[in-house]
Amino acid sequence: MYLIENFRTLNQPEKIIITQHGRKRLNERGISIADVFSAIDNGEIIEHYPEDYPFPSCLILGQKDYKIIHIVASINDDMIYIITAYIPDQAKWERDFKTRKEI
Repeated sequence: MYLIENFRTLNQPEKIIITQHGRKRLNERGISIADVFSAIDNGEIIEHYPEDYPFPSCLILGQKDYKIIHIVASINDDMIYIITAYIPDQAKWERDFKTRKEI
C-alpha cells in the first residue's frame, strides 16, 4: 500500500508520467498539471486499489485553490503514473469527498 509521502517525494515534473487516458481526461475536465501537483502536495490517499494492473493504484483527494480533485495514480520505478483525474460529483460523494454515497 502506498503512503501519500511516497507520492510527495516523487512529485516533480521529471518523475510524473501521465497515461494517454489520463491526458485525455485532464484535458476534457479542465484539470491542469499544476492542479495535479498541488493536489498531491496537499492531498491524502482515500482508497487503495491493490488489484489494479499493471501496478496497484490509489485514489488521492487533493485541492488546488478551491477546486477539489480526485486523482487515480500509481508508482513504479520511482515514477508516478497519473491514470486519471476528475472533479468528484457531489451526487456520488459525501460532503468530505472521501466517502462514496450509498445508492
